[in-house]
Amino acid sequence: MREVRAVGNEGQGASPPTGKAQQAGLSTLCPQVCARAALGPGALWAAAWGVLLLTAPAGAQRGRKKVVHVLEGESGSVVVQTAPGQVVSHRGGTIVLPCRYHYEAAAHDHDGVRLKWTKVVDPLAFADVFVALGPQHRAFGSYRGRAELQGDGPGDASLVLRNVTLQDYGRYECEVTNELEDDTGMVKLDLEGVVFPYHPRGGRYKLTFTEAQRACAEQDGILASAEQLHAAWRDGLDWCNAGWLRDGSVQYPVSQPREPCGGLGGAGSAGTGGGTASGGVRNYGFRHNAGERYDAFCFTSNLPGRVFFLKPLRPVPFSGAARACAARGAAVAKVGQLFAAWKLQLLDRCTAGWLADGSARYPIVNPRARCGGRRPGVRSLGFPDATRRLFGVYCYRAPGAPDPAPGGWGWGWAGGGGWAGGARDPAAWAPLRV
Repeated sequence: MREVRAVGNEGQGASPPTGKAQQAGLSTLCPQVCARAALGPGALWAAAWGVLLLTAPAGAQRGRKKVVHVLEGESGSVVVQTAPGQVVSHRGGTIVLPCRYHYEAAAHDHDGVRLKWTKVVDPLAFADVFVALGPQHRAFGSYRGRAELQGDGPGDASLVLRNVTLQDYGRYECEVTNELEDDTGMVKLDLEGVVFPYHPRGGRYKLTFTEAQRACAEQDGILASAEQLHAAWRDGLDWCNAGWLRDGSVQYPVSQPREPCGGLGGAGSAGTGGGTASGGVRNYGFRHNAGERYDAFCFTSNLPGRVFFLKPLRPVPFSGAARACAARGAAVAKVGQLFAAWKLQLLDRCTAGWLADGSARYPIVNPRARCGGRRPGVRSLGFPDATRRLFGVYCYRAPGAPDPAPGGWGWGWAGGGGWAGGARDPAAWAPLRV
């Protein structure tokens, strides 16, 4: 016996035929099934029901995939093999999603094989990624121009994915079909990166699920998965505010147990990670996306560009931050970009600066006195009054963007005068050599 994946209509709960319909179905199928698989009478029903599922109408193939068991003889059924565990890449990288297939019996013509890659976007939903039938290949959606078959000899269905994006994270299904025979394998693509908690200027617990998705995207991230949050907790993430995850659940990680954060342990005090004094990931379960509001846990990956701290000659209000970065061929950094620079580029600066969402933060790789505690991380000063003149600004320069003022430049007013003449309009600031 071997598992063979078949396709049926979701929710229809197909049941075995009975009576005359059963006898008629067996009579019709027997010339195809019995001869091919050399099945005896005792195995007739299992084989017939397997073929009934495999030959479901085209309209049913958009439903949920199910698993049935059929008895095999010398049928030459196709077998798909994928890598165990997961493959790991980063944003902007190139990765191979491994998938190979072979036949258990007689030789088959590989030219007639249909290869299909899909991404699991929901437990009951798949998104098309790539399809190949002989020499005809087609990629779909955002995978156009980035996905192609590796083509490493007969039986290789591996998919090469270039310029990996945050949205590529997840599980992929490799399906190989030859006439009535098919099999599938699953590959999980993970990304190197960092999980960060986020809430907007409006305060904590203000985001619905959809708003949390949008907030993460605006800060150069995506909603983190439960697996990514758990990995971050194992790395020491401690955050006593519940946030949305990409599967619609609400959780939060506690590395240092305390009463206001789910208690000190014991039954019911923790979800993933256990309920002892060692902490864990507290889990509120799946929530009502439209009606409940929490924070968000976002995930971001490797930066193609560079984050740097810019300190103008004078402290700037938030409205001057964009002009300061623009003069250096950059834009005000987003929260996710600062976290990525801290985690992956080891940016360490004990000076707070403006970020694109109006918050003020600074990254610490090597903890030290007067730099916000004994643990590394990105410190946050919240959302200061945007009119206050304070801090510098963290800027992000995209790869290939030139720096129009590479050192030796500052901010001031053309014509001199300094501050002696009284207040000046920041809108009239211009980059000046100092």
